[in-house]
Amino acid sequence: MSQSERLREIQIMARRDGRVSVDGLAAHFGVTLQTIRRDLTELADHGKLQRVHGGAILPSSVANIGYQDRRDLNEAAKAAIAEAVARDIPNSCSIFLNIGTSTEAVARALLGHRDILVLTNNLNVANILIDNPYCEIIVVGGLLRRADGGLVGAVTMQAISQFKFDLAVISCSALDEDGDMLDFDIQEVGVSQTILKQARRSFLVADQSKFRRRAPMRIGSLAQMDGFYTDADLPVAMANACRSWGTNVCIAGPQPGP
Repeated sequence: MSQSERLREIQIMARRDGRVSVDGLAAHFGVTLQTIRRDLTELADHGKLQRVHGGAILPSSVANIGYQDRRDLNEAAKAAIAEAVARDIPNSCSIFLNIGTSTEAVARALLGHRDILVLTNNLNVANILIDNPYCEIIVVGGLLRRADGGLVGAVTMQAISQFKFDLAVISCSALDEDGDMLDFDIQEVGVSQTILKQARRSFLVADQSKFRRRAPMRIGSLAQMDGFYTDADLPVAMANACRSWGTNVCIAGPQPGP
């Protein structure tokens, strides 16, 4: 079977089952795991599939992928992005971290910071930062989304409105080439918009997979952000827009070994 035929069949299997695994595909086609990984990477690069740990799933423009799959997706890139953001966050400041596996990576990168106040609507962020004795944590209230430990809704927005913080570090589910930040949950979008209103400065953290995704609800524009931290060069239109808006773009790479 040629690669083009194999790629077509992989897409058929993904549409049928919703998810494909590297091991299962290698056994099905009688090829090596490395060959299947290359196939899945090529399909992901063309927006046909979304890579997750151990395989791939169908991309969606109306529903987000599951929390566990999001947590496993592009872990090294998220860690590099988080380290880059953390270097630009000073000690002795107040920070809001919203829902997302990228902001959870930022929380891990802040474990060495001192005298910081972190506000969050993400229970996972709070649990991570418990290990930093020099970090005061405020969890804003709201409706608990059990799937990922996020707090959303009108109560959350009202609680956030009582604060004014130095920096917001937010994530999103997708980015359009025109620089719009997008998400899937209208309640989460409202919370993110409230966070941005209450922040003196704002950073977006989003790995390159967000360039290939689509979501139906708009949070706002990169024009509102002071910094955008990612792991790959931006699409040309988005890069040009960020330059015109004065949004600083930081391309984070993997951290060098000892």
